[in-house]
Amino acid sequence: MPTPTSANSPLDQLLGTIAALREHCPWMGGLTHESLVEYLIEEAYEVVDSIEAGAVDDELRGELGDVLLQVVLHARLAEERGSFDFAAVARGINDKMVRRNRHVFKADGSLQDSFPSSVEEIIVKWDAAKRAEKPERKDPFEGIPPHLPALAAAQKSLDRAVRAGLDVDAQGDLAAVGLPVVPASEEALGELLLAVVAGAREQGLDAERALRAAVRSFQNSQAQTS
Repeated sequence: MPTPTSANSPLDQLLGTIAALREHCPWMGGLTHESLVEYLIEEAYEVVDSIEAGAVDDELRGELGDVLLQVVLHARLAEERGSFDFAAVARGINDKMVRRNRHVFKADGSLQDSFPSSVEEIIVKWDAAKRAEKPERKDPFEGIPPHLPALAAAQKSLDRAVRAGLDVDAQGDLAAVGLPVVPASEEALGELLLAVVAGAREQGLDAERALRAAVRSFQNSQAQTS
């Protein structure tokens, strides 16, 4: 498999710059995986902000560069302790994308002779590839990051449950807690969610913590019935 960089490519230059900074800049040299976590999260959210704000390409390119910097720094730290380097990261994710996307690639990385015609078919093949890769994984919610924001964790948990064939009665759940039917537009949905959070705040409740607990309860109950 070809290497992810070529001589004097922009990526090679970036890797060299970070190596020099790690050696000669006391602040950069003192960074650790742990101390970089807050920057990784911040930079990822800045990309989200740029996209949702309809940022011009120059701004988006800059924000993506900041995220790439975090990846390069983490890879450099690992290389310094003799674990892995950026090339290994690139090879690993490339191999994973080929392995998980058998609807596009053959095992040797060449293209298939034909391709799926629907997203639904792709999802079925993707899930099958994941199950074949990790047959010991029985819990459909395994792998969802525990520190994911509660709303994102709820969305991903429901997606996983539906794809696993579990019974998810969204309208029944709404009726059970006395909430109206979910609005048809994202704008109206956002207003409803904001109103729920505002009401929680007035009652002295933590909406994020409450939803995290509800997601855990949902995962546990689904795992027991699956």
